[in-house]
Amino acid sequence: MKTPILGIIGTGMVGTGVARRAVAAGVHVVLSNSRGPRTLAALVAELGPRARAATPAVAAAEADLVLAAVPLTARKRLPIAGLAGKTVIDPMNYAIYPGAEIAELDDNASTSSELVQRDLPGTRVVKAFHNIGPRQLQSLARPAGAEDRTGIPVSGDDPAAKKEVADLLDLLGFDAVDLGSLAESWRSEPNTPLYASAYTGQPPAGLSVPDAVAWFQNAPGTPISAARIAELAAATVRGPAGFRF
Repeated sequence: MKTPILGIIGTGMVGTGVARRAVAAGVHVVLSNSRGPRTLAALVAELGPRARAATPAVAAAEADLVLAAVPLTARKRLPIAGLAGKTVIDPMNYAIYPGAEIAELDDNASTSSELVQRDLPGTRVVKAFHNIGPRQLQSLARPAGAEDRTGIPVSGDDPAAKKEVADLLDLLGFDAVDLGSLAESWRSEPNTPLYASAYTGQPPAGLSVPDAVAWFQNAPGTPISAARIAELAAATVRGPAGFRF
């Protein structure tokens, strides 16, 4: 299997966490953000020769598949023309704060990934990397066949695109767990058992939402099997979308 080039648009916690795991696994990454390649010099130096910086348009054009690690509210600012024909990994979650409410998510008429797919015509969107923190991406990676290998859910409408993402996850040290279509991606979104706590356990009581998010992102990981991920997804009952700040 050819090792893919992974384009990463957005270098916050998610984008940087995936980049670190990718280069450690031998994957070349093209990093980009809204501030320009020069702002990524320190990160590229830290990651080493498998990483380089570019603009989002170049990252989209040169990558085999692209991680769009931007806020959901920024999805329409992605380089849509350059992403056409690509598999786009969507790790976005619906964060609810004044001015960012989305009615069709609030009433569960759609999932956030369905919105991303609608707003990125010509792409093949696959939901992944949205429910696991950057520290767990490093600590839970295991070789194929390891008894304590961890599963990560994926959802998408294109089987070939899901296979691309599953192959990438395998390279990174995880088993992909297919949850079905983008319409079913709510099964691993916020307010479900598969969001964050599956990999960490529960945070201390009384934390604010921002503090709880930070705790999840940095907590030591606990392995969870692909079979257990599938069990939790099947038993999940749909509740309110997103998390409120």
